[in-house]
Amino acid sequence: MIGRLNHVAIAVKDMAKAAAVYRDTLGAGVSEAVPQPDHGVSTVFVTLPNTKIELLEPLGADSPIAKFLERNPDGGIHHICYEVDDILAARDRLVAKGARVLGGGEPKIGAHGKPVLFLHPKDFCGTLVELEQA
Repeated sequence: MIGRLNHVAIAVKDMAKAAAVYRDTLGAGVSEAVPQPDHGVSTVFVTLPNTKIELLEPLGADSPIAKFLERNPDGGIHHICYEVDDILAARDRLVAKGARVLGGGEPKIGAHGKPVLFLHPKDFCGTLVELEQA
């Protein structure tokens, strides 16, 4: 059901500093920061040959990333994102198998302009999983 790994998301306190590490130290291509107010974050994408790293910085104290950073002050991996061919069919199959979809279960438009859903980490080995329509 799941397709390729789309990205690994890392929560950071300082987007400019984190982007510089990937760009200047590791030599990766780094996008400009883009505010995602519907999700309470700013995003930067680090392009790798086989996937992407998504850097997430909170847009205010109510951001889910701000809460994550309170528990993890140094930042860290927030979620992993897999592509699926049909996000609604994937959701329905997962729910039928007992998985919990966060946020009411309806897809939202994500940072790539495609529908996304998040799955409860307790159902996936302690990892927050994002599904993105391929």
